[in-house]
Amino acid sequence: MPGLRCGKYLLPLDRPLVMGIVNLTPDSFSGDGTGSDPLQAIAHARRQFEAGADLLDVGAESSRPGAVPTPEDEELRRLLPVLEEISTWGVPVSVDTYKPTVMQRALAAGATMINDITGLRRPGAIEVVAAAECAVCLMHMQGEPLTMQQAPTYEDVVMDVATFLRERVAACRAAGIADDRLVLDPGFGFGKTLGHNLALFRGLTALGFDGLPVLAGLSRKSMLGAITGQAVGARVAASVAAALLAVQKGAKILRVHDVAETRDALAVLSAVNEGE
Repeated sequence: MPGLRCGKYLLPLDRPLVMGIVNLTPDSFSGDGTGSDPLQAIAHARRQFEAGADLLDVGAESSRPGAVPTPEDEELRRLLPVLEEISTWGVPVSVDTYKPTVMQRALAAGATMINDITGLRRPGAIEVVAAAECAVCLMHMQGEPLTMQQAPTYEDVVMDVATFLRERVAACRAAGIADDRLVLDPGFGFGKTLGHNLALFRGLTALGFDGLPVLAGLSRKSMLGAITGQAVGARVAASVAAALLAVQKGAKILRVHDVAETRDALAVLSAVNEGE
């Protein structure tokens, strides 16, 4: 695949891309949510952009474990003023939502990618994306955020996640969404125990089928806290280490809170690998 088609942008996939997280929620698990303050959110997005993010991922509804769904009108109230500003900066903007109406409004306001934790399973979602030129990230989640971490179970987590992603890719292709618009996300922490997450990490290479790019979202997550014993604000080192390991296992996009640190680590990895 020559690159990822993201609306008017064509993003090269010959190096890992860094997606900077912009949380517009008051209850982000990572503590960086900007709530209802659009100026604070825009300032944070600007910092991510200036730190070198290849894409910005804007989310106005929390999907942390135990999160209660956000009403559609509230999600749009948080999202649209920020999106309308940052979509003028010349950087691809992804919107993290599973609601078809929010997708439609976001695309009209300048979003060039939809990042859907439900893999376009909601009625009408796949049609909205198919009618646009945006990219779409298809994520695996067992259950829903409110209850997903209560008792997740799998026969074989790598096989089960791969099967789900293949089914969603087939649905997208049937709807006319081309492969160069598709991204796959195994959904670390979304209905998975630490054991499931580690198994998925070990099997990450197997999830990148048909040359489709894999996105790894590991930044500051509870699995890193379980491994290191560090609170969420002290997981930068673990997050960067996880990002590098994900790249070595084939991940093409890294969704991160700490853009500058991740880019520095990737520069070192690239320099070391250059002569091999």
